[in-house]
Amino acid sequence: MKKMLTEMRNTESNNLHQNSIQEIIHLINEQDKKVPYVVEKALPQIEKAIEVMVKAIEAGSHVVYFGAGTSGRLGVLDASECPPTFGVSPELIKGVIAGGDKALREAIENAEDSPELGMQDVQKYVKSGDVVIGIASSGRTPYVLGAIREAKQLGAKTVGISCNENTELSKVVDVPIELPVGAEVVTGSTRLKAGTAQKMVLNMLSTVTMIKTGKVYENLMINLQATNEKLRKRAVSIITELTGVDIETAQKANEKANGDTQIAILILMFGTEVEETRAIMEKHRGNFVKALNELNKA
Repeated sequence: MKKMLTEMRNTESNNLHQNSIQEIIHLINEQDKKVPYVVEKALPQIEKAIEVMVKAIEAGSHVVYFGAGTSGRLGVLDASECPPTFGVSPELIKGVIAGGDKALREAIENAEDSPELGMQDVQKYVKSGDVVIGIASSGRTPYVLGAIREAKQLGAKTVGISCNENTELSKVVDVPIELPVGAEVVTGSTRLKAGTAQKMVLNMLSTVTMIKTGKVYENLMINLQATNEKLRKRAVSIITELTGVDIETAQKANEKANGDTQIAILILMFGTEVEETRAIMEKHRGNFVKALNELNKA
C-alpha cells in the first residue's frame, strides 16, 4: 500500500534534533509557505462546497463539521467562532469531535477508530438537507468515514477535507477537497502544515458562507453579537459608518433594536419601525442584504 503523504519523512528535517532553534523555526516557516499554494489549487472545490453550504442554509438547514483529534478541534473552533462574529445560532454551523467535548482538551485516540461512533453522532446532530463536512488529514479516519456514510443515508450533502491524494474520504463525499501539503517537519505531526491548511479552508468555508447569506455588508460584521464592551463599541461604530449618524443616535437606535445591529441600521436608513423591520428580516431568514434590497424597492 502506498504510504500517505502525511506519514512520510521530510528529508529537509532528518537531523532536526541537531539543528539550532533558529534553524528549526526557519525550516518550519519555509514549510508553512507551501500551504497557501496547495490551498490555491483546491479553490474550485472549495467554491463548490460553499455553494452547497449557502444553498442549505438558505433552505433552513445546517452545517455540521465532523473530525477527530486536531481535525476535530479545528472544526469545533471554526464553528464556535461563527456566533460571536456573525450573530448566528450555535446550531447553524456546529462542530463535533470524536470522543465529545472532553476530547477538545484531552487526547481520546481510540474514539477516531470507531465508524459506529461517527454514525451515532450523525444521528444525534444531522437531519436531511444538512451539510456534513468530514475533516481528516489522512482521509481515512474511521470515525469520519462512518459519519459521512450515515449522513448520506440521511439525505445530507457531504464535503470532505483531507491532506492526502485520492483518499477514501474523497471517494465517498459529494465535494472532495484535497490539500496534499506533503511530509511534516516532525513526521506524522499533522497539527503542523496539514492543520494550517485545514484551518485556512475552514476560514473560507464559514466566512464566505456567512457573507453570501447576508451576515456581512460591504466588509462589515453587521450581525455581530455585542456581548462585551469592545463589541458594543464596534456595533455602534458599524451603525455610524453605514448610516452617517452620530454616536449618540447610533447608540439609541441600537438600544431601540434591543442590540440587534442589523435592525438598528435599517430603521435609521429607512425610518421603519422595529417590528416591521424585524418581520422583513425574518422573511429573508436574517439575510440583511435581501432585506435591504426589499426596503430599497419599497
